[in-house]
Amino acid sequence: MIGFHRATSAAWLAVGLLAALAVTPVPAAAQQAKPVSVIVFPGGFNWPLWAAEEKGYFARNGIAVTLTPTPNSAFQLTGLIDGKFDIAMTAIDNLIAYMEGQGSAPTTQTPDLVAFMGADNGFLRLIAVPEVKTYADLKGKQVSVDAMTTGYAFVLRKLLEKGGLKSGDIEFVSAGGVMQRFNALMEKKHAATLLISPFEVNAEAKGFTRIANADEALGRYQGLVAAARRLWAKENEASVVGYVRAYVAALDWLYDPANKADAIAILRKNLPNMSEDLAAKSYDILLDPKKGFTRRAELDVEGIKTVLALRSEYGEPRKQLGDAGKYYDLSYYTKARGQ
Repeated sequence: MIGFHRATSAAWLAVGLLAALAVTPVPAAAQQAKPVSVIVFPGGFNWPLWAAEEKGYFARNGIAVTLTPTPNSAFQLTGLIDGKFDIAMTAIDNLIAYMEGQGSAPTTQTPDLVAFMGADNGFLRLIAVPEVKTYADLKGKQVSVDAMTTGYAFVLRKLLEKGGLKSGDIEFVSAGGVMQRFNALMEKKHAATLLISPFEVNAEAKGFTRIANADEALGRYQGLVAAARRLWAKENEASVVGYVRAYVAALDWLYDPANKADAIAILRKNLPNMSEDLAAKSYDILLDPKKGFTRRAELDVEGIKTVLALRSEYGEPRKQLGDAGKYYDLSYYTKARGQ
């Protein structure tokens, strides 16, 4: 199973989703695998990573992946930029924010990041406490975000505007990553937040209200990507290419109906508090052929343009952003896919 970064394993356990995992001995044949440290948000959207490890796809591609959980986007992006981690599975909006000097935390190094693989459209759902049924019910209440300048805060602002609310109608509160926001919402500390699938399934089962699905309101949107420092990617091309190959192989395996039972077992192994019913619903959502994980892990350039449009509208300091190609490099994906 994927190893855990020692410095932050306690934080991962604290989120209540993952069990303590012992690092298994490395077989002699795998001792030459290139170590790759990956920082992720906790949640079921890491399923392809878990499957890639469980089924040996990382090892077959010459890499040994270690996952570290992040409590929020600031910790993740500053750690990536400062060289503490090799790859981040993060919203491309986070990458753009720090590249454009709009990040929420300082870094010791000048950001030079690049996205090399897509993952999903964000799986973003606006979920509110049971007492809130409509956008209008949110007026005068607190709504939580990860950080005001990164993550999916701008998606939330656009959804609220489309729902007829002005910026002064809502108080935005920074509450950390999706796990922290989920817990705060369950405790009704805030009236609503954006959750990432499959968190909304658990929330709805407890009577919480789904106000909107972001993809239906905004259209194409690039959510999570695999990102790295440009220089590190260049110097470790084989590892980047191997990572893409392993991830896509894991997607192929997950999407095969014959592997459903085994796939759900992997999900529950990594999320031991997840019930059988929630796991089955997560399978239907995350592996939906049309709306689930990006089937071949390709980047959605049109979706990146949506991200840029939102950041141009809400980002501070204000900048007009339009060159999507500035933030991604398809060469690694192309080599991985043999194109």
